[in-house]
Amino acid sequence: MNVIFFSQRDGRARHVDLARPLPLLVIATLALGLIAGSLAIGVTLGKRTMARQAVMAPVTQLKSDQAEIVQLRSQVQDKIDALAMRLGLMNAHLIRLNALGKQLTEMANLNSREFDFDHDPPLGGPEERLEEAASATAPGLSAMIDELSRRIDLRDAQLSALTHVIMGRQISAQIKPSGRPVRDGYISSYFGERMDPFTGEEGMHKGLDFAADVGSDVLAVAEGVVTWAGPRSGYGNMVEIAHGKGLVTRYAHADRTLVSVGDKVQRGEAIATVGSTGRSTGPHVHFEVLKNGQQIDPMRFVGHSSP
Repeated sequence: MNVIFFSQRDGRARHVDLARPLPLLVIATLALGLIAGSLAIGVTLGKRTMARQAVMAPVTQLKSDQAEIVQLRSQVQDKIDALAMRLGLMNAHLIRLNALGKQLTEMANLNSREFDFDHDPPLGGPEERLEEAASATAPGLSAMIDELSRRIDLRDAQLSALTHVIMGRQISAQIKPSGRPVRDGYISSYFGERMDPFTGEEGMHKGLDFAADVGSDVLAVAEGVVTWAGPRSGYGNMVEIAHGKGLVTRYAHADRTLVSVGDKVQRGEAIATVGSTGRSTGPHVHFEVLKNGQQIDPMRFVGHSSP
């Protein structure tokens, strides 16, 4: 088989006989060289592409990691801002509790060392470690919040105790007899030995007599519960009130009673009207104070002011 080549330079045709070994070997060598060159170029380009991809992959991952870090940092900052806000609110609450506690302590005239709202109370005791509590608490804001929470709990406990003390004082003041059982009038007979107005003999007068106009109000001198309301031998129409802690008051010789047994009355409430019933020589209120069943001098409670 012949292959004809035309030369562009001189226009002459050349014949190559492929049946001869030498031309066939040359052509085969050229073809193999071309194929080998193509493969080499392909391998080189492939290696360059893979190398480029190998370089770009970490860069892409790095950019992704950086974006994630930025997002996490933003989330952490949001949490820190929330904790800081909570810390500020708790601190303001503690300041208000301290101010309230100091004001109540001064108003109640209590021992400022017992209810000290400027310093934490002394605490102590052996240290007990639990295996479950082996992990340490996070420092910074979390530790500050834990400390403020502890201090607020202490202040709450102090305020609770202070409230009980003040309420106890208020209740004691309400049930303690104080003042006179009439708005207008005067003491016509005192507690103690006197001459009996009916027999003329020495006798024990176990109360105070307040002379007043008939029909004027008889007033309770303390808060309590009515335990008697009606006639009673020697007392005429009488009202008896129990105040607790063993204290009882009696209001005798009333024209009429205005309350019933079981009624709860307040200090200054009208419970009867002045009269002269029972063993009486004229309109007045016979006023008694009993402590644990025994009459005591009412003057220590009456003073000089109306209830």
